[in-house]
Amino acid sequence: MQGVGFRNYAQRRALLLGLDGYAMNLRDGRVRVHAEGPRTAIEELSRDLEKGPPLSSVSGVKVRWLPATGRFSGFDIRFAEFDT
Repeated sequence: MQGVGFRNYAQRRALLLGLDGYAMNLRDGRVRVHAEGPRTAIEELSRDLEKGPPLSSVSGVKVRWLPATGRFSGFDIRFAEFDT
């Protein structure tokens, strides 16, 4: 998924939902969003990301459920791909 302002959109939606984590561009043009918090909030974020912000083009959203790490405080934008 990618689009104009997508990471900022993901951050705003995640913060509104009380989620922690990050949004980051990947080298291949997709965006990775790592969100931790209540399952219902993550499901809502996923639905929001499927729509995306205006001027974006979302080709799909893949969700992978993993145990929370607890290492995030807030929801950040990362500017480079990191090993996570």
